[in-house]
Amino acid sequence: MREIRLHDTAAGKVAPLVAREPGRIGIYACGPTVYSRIHLGNARPYVVFSLMKRFLEHEGLAVTLVINVTDVNDKIYTAARAAGVPSAELAAEMTAAYVADTDALGVGRPDHEPLASETMDAIVAYIQALIDSDHAYVAAHASNGANGADGADGADGARDVFFRVRSDPGYGSLSHRHIEDMDQGEGVEGSERKEDPLDFALWKARKADEDTCWPSPWGDGRPGWHIECSAMAEGLLGTEIDIHGGGSDLVFPHHENEAAQTRAARGSELARAWVHNGMIQATGEKMAKSVGNIAPLADVVERYGPSAVVMYLISGHYRQPLSYSQKALEQAQANVTRIREAGRRLSRGPSPVALEPLRDRFFDALADDFNTPEALSAINAWIRAAAGADNGLEAGDEHLREMLDVLGLAQLLAAPVQAPPEVNELVAKREDARGRRDFAAADGLRAQLAQLGWDVRDGAAGPELVARDPDRA
Repeated sequence: MREIRLHDTAAGKVAPLVAREPGRIGIYACGPTVYSRIHLGNARPYVVFSLMKRFLEHEGLAVTLVINVTDVNDKIYTAARAAGVPSAELAAEMTAAYVADTDALGVGRPDHEPLASETMDAIVAYIQALIDSDHAYVAAHASNGANGADGADGADGARDVFFRVRSDPGYGSLSHRHIEDMDQGEGVEGSERKEDPLDFALWKARKADEDTCWPSPWGDGRPGWHIECSAMAEGLLGTEIDIHGGGSDLVFPHHENEAAQTRAARGSELARAWVHNGMIQATGEKMAKSVGNIAPLADVVERYGPSAVVMYLISGHYRQPLSYSQKALEQAQANVTRIREAGRRLSRGPSPVALEPLRDRFFDALADDFNTPEALSAINAWIRAAAGADNGLEAGDEHLREMLDVLGLAQLLAAPVQAPPEVNELVAKREDARGRRDFAAADGLRAQLAQLGWDVRDGAAGPELVARDPDRA
């Protein structure tokens, strides 16, 4: 098996992947917060870690991929109020939409997709362990008379729980930040109840305008964002997960806080390697709903096709930002068409031995920090070599099929669709029109064929009927 190397954010370098348990790899990647339909940026980590799983399995490893769904969050309450629907109903609707939108990509589903709302017992137990070890504290709400305030935040005497950031000597080791330069991004909410502004919420007391809550020793409420993932990850994969992944925007505070919680509660690291993908950028900023520059995934897939979207998402190295533009997606669409066309010229079966170095170059590129641009370059080189005079139509597609399968693009080599009789009749009418030099009628028939999903290519041997690329708009 090849040595597999990945960039570890905590170490700040590319290093060999050393499994916690020989022959087995666990991957946990942070999924979306489901308060609206996901956008193209949300799809990048989904695709990156789904394809990473496929590659590791190709290399003989048993891989368990977990991608969570955050269905309890401030943003969900806000969106639900704006839409005039219950928050649980909105979260369920958007979770179903997320599954449908990512299913459309055709790269498979994770082995586990835990919901925060279904992990409450584990979350509460995790928080209690942090309190018991003095890494967390219960803060009396204003409704209990704290600071002489009027009790507007809490309901029925419920209380918040906060994590003591300074109790973790390793805090900041993932994001490489000095503790004094950090801001949890929680605004002023609960600041008067914190021992230290650096502390972050583990449990939030129910507010009067929140329509869902869960019981706890500290009263009804809901978990903070970070503790959800710690509980879900540990529950399915344990501690010292082989790979913890997500977007680079999660390094701080989300992943830094996850790591701190595990060190404090369990005395071990949550992950052996932290792997982060770069953001998709539009107009120079990361794609985000809060910025308003999003491209809904469903819309992009409908316009360009699922294979082109996957091709676009792997066209750049996963750690680098990826620019979003119509030109980039059209280029991905063209690349998909070129590979599909090349596949149609190959026979089904073993590939020439002479092409094995290019196949090996593909897999070596993925072993070297999952370098998909180099891997795609190897595919292009393989296609060019397979089309050479020494191979011609006798080149088998086995190598290409193997490479595309790892990239979730094996469907590009699907067998051509047989044209129905009515399509063949239109081709015959078009040939008759061409023979009569009635080119206007011939063009009209070509347009009819295109509407039915077929292209006609005229050559010396006569017309060739080809099913239109299903990824074309």
